Amino acid sequence: MTDSPAATAPSPFEPTTLGPLTLRNRIIKAATFEGVMPRGTVTQELIDYHVAVARGGVGLTTVAYCAVSMGGRVSRHTVVFTEDLIDDLTRLTDAVHAEDAKVSAQLGHAGLVAQAHSKQHPSLAPSTRLSAPAMGRVKAATPAQLDEVVADFERATRVAVVAGFDAVEIHLGHNYLLSSFFSPNLNKRRDDLGGSIENRARFPRRVVEAVRKAADGRVAVIAKFNMADGVEGGLWLEESLQFAQLLEADGHLDAMELTGGSSLLNGMYYFRGDVPMKEFAAAQGPIVGLGVRAFGRRIFPKLPFEEAFFLPFARQFRDALTMPLVLLGGINELSTIEGALSEGFEFVAMARALLREPDLVNKFAAGQEIAGRCIHCNKCLPTIYSGTRCVLVPTPEPTAR
Repeated sequence: MTDSPAATAPSPFEPTTLGPLTLRNRIIKAATFEGVMPRGTVTQELIDYHVAVARGGVGLTTVAYCAVSMGGRVSRHTVVFTEDLIDDLTRLTDAVHAEDAKVSAQLGHAGLVAQAHSKQHPSLAPSTRLSAPAMGRVKAATPAQLDEVVADFERATRVAVVAGFDAVEIHLGHNYLLSSFFSPNLNKRRDDLGGSIENRARFPRRVVEAVRKAADGRVAVIAKFNMADGVEGGLWLEESLQFAQLLEADGHLDAMELTGGSSLLNGMYYFRGDVPMKEFAAAQGPIVGLGVRAFGRRIFPKLPFEEAFFLPFARQFRDALTMPLVLLGGINELSTIEGALSEGFEFVAMARALLREPDLVNKFAAGQEIAGRCIHCNKCLPTIYSGTRCVLVPTPEPTAR
């Protein structure tokens, strides 16, 4: 009689490897924009944010939305990975390491998602089109500009290595620049970077190869990858599985974190649950707030929350790929984590549940809880403009310098 899959599944709480790393467990804090980097500075609040989840038990925490260039920022409050920030970034990585956790930097270029007040450094897109975040047109990138983007990813990776990060996560999701090259409704190019699966994958694959080369085996290389855009005419499984197989065949990734949705066109696809439109509008100020009230439902449609809502799509990738995969999306229960590992996913990533309880992993490991207390109200989402947090948790006092 053979053991059941659950009986042979690895424990969520045992050490495991990720590329060159050894993690103390299989639970990752997913990238969640922290909202405490005014003008792109590394603040004590940002350090405290990641120390809290490191102390709370995660194996790896992820610093979100680290731009590779000024033009690649989401907003003016996005950290740009340049050499002059290495000392400040090192303070962050040292603090996380002191809690016996590892730390990853999510590297990306915002592309069409870049906001209007970053226009002093114009963004790029695969094809020229209007962008609501940019409040205007974003022009199609030239080959020379794409060469610069590749060089920016290389430089940012080297900064991450010197600053003591253990991994870099390449943002291939949410219709950021690299993701938008995959997307059939955003990439209308007629050159060798548009049209076929091979062509649309060409530029993202080039970036991944460049990051791997710059990492030089010193840090793990992960990709956050869109399974589906969640919009009509966008990327879906039929093509995304083929893109993922090309990336696996290249051999430059240590793991792939599976996501979906569009920060440009469907921001709730990767959250699900309630849509706090009133709070979103209030956080934007009077003028933009009017636009949010009028048009917000178009990019923030209400989608019901389900535990592990990406799992049905992710199973298709588990069947098609052999590389390590990270399950993401609505993971709130210990049984979900154990079930994912029993199905062959090597890691799980959590976000909102850890905003509510930064020490949830320790509580799971100690048998104190079997489910987190997050109620999926999504009122954490508008707080990205003032410091991302669960509104049901009192704001902690900052750590003394």
